[in-house]
Amino acid sequence: MPIYRTTAFSTLTLLFLLGLSQATAAKPAKLQTLTNTLGMKLVRIPAGSFRMGSNESVASLQKAYPLAERERLEALKDEAPVHTVRISHAFYMGQTEVTVGQFRRFLQVSDYVPESEADGTGGYGYNPDYNPAKSVRGDAFEGRDPRYSWRNPGFAQDDSHPVVNITWNDAQALAQWLSQKEGRHYRLPTEAEWEYAARAGTRTRYHSGDAPLSLLKVANTFDASAKPLWPKFAANALAGDDGFAFTAPVASFKPNAFGLYDMHGNAWEWTNDWYGEDYYAHSPTTDPQGPKEGNVVVRRGGSWHTWALYARASYRNWNSPQTRYTLVGMRLVMDAPN
Repeated sequence: MPIYRTTAFSTLTLLFLLGLSQATAAKPAKLQTLTNTLGMKLVRIPAGSFRMGSNESVASLQKAYPLAERERLEALKDEAPVHTVRISHAFYMGQTEVTVGQFRRFLQVSDYVPESEADGTGGYGYNPDYNPAKSVRGDAFEGRDPRYSWRNPGFAQDDSHPVVNITWNDAQALAQWLSQKEGRHYRLPTEAEWEYAARAGTRTRYHSGDAPLSLLKVANTFDASAKPLWPKFAANALAGDDGFAFTAPVASFKPNAFGLYDMHGNAWEWTNDWYGEDYYAHSPTTDPQGPKEGNVVVRRGGSWHTWALYARASYRNWNSPQTRYTLVGMRLVMDAPN
């Protein structure tokens, strides 16, 4: 252990404590929650500032994820530059992803028909007998097919599991209905709000730390449970077993410091933002809303089928608003009253 001179030690200690204070200042002393019309529990997320994105080097990532090809790691440049973001207003965020049961109740009391059913093309589904040669990914997911939708992703779910095969437009419809029903403004989180909430005061790869294995306590991702079903990807599985080959009931793992569950894994979560590869280079400091237009929308957080590299808090993925897939769900936010 190094021995520091008194003056140097005092300065380093002060800087450390200041950094710790800044990193934890936004954490609520006590969770403030409310439950809405559909039984969703929402947690109040305080206003605050954080450092968004990642500038981790390819060499550092290769050390942590040795199986990742260099081109995969070089493609992560859209996570940079790291920049300060200020979230100027508190908001409420779903403590969990929207569940099958909550989405079902929404459909029962509204006239909305999900896109996977309305357009007749269906969604995607897991089929162990599907010929991988027909799939670009070789991953036993087939579709679009009318057999698959939010009701049937090809594996068993009950009302406590996160709903999947949900389009961005479906998520917007649910937010709009709740807003009209309750007289409060529901919406999808901005990309910045999502990362701020996921980090909950941390600057590590995951809110559980930097080590990929730390995910086993906080997330349902691709590990020993799922490895036998995808032998092609077996080497990328975490060396541990979270107990779930597919989706897990929400809140099955430890929450982050804001009291939010499954911010890593279980289901990808739509944000409200259009994707811009270089957006971080010129985004505003306060309450960034994403590009004004685009072709694809950002989704965050990873899923039950996601490798640890892509479950990091800074990782950005995207799809068209009409995409419906076995890995993609949603989590809503509600603007806090003034």
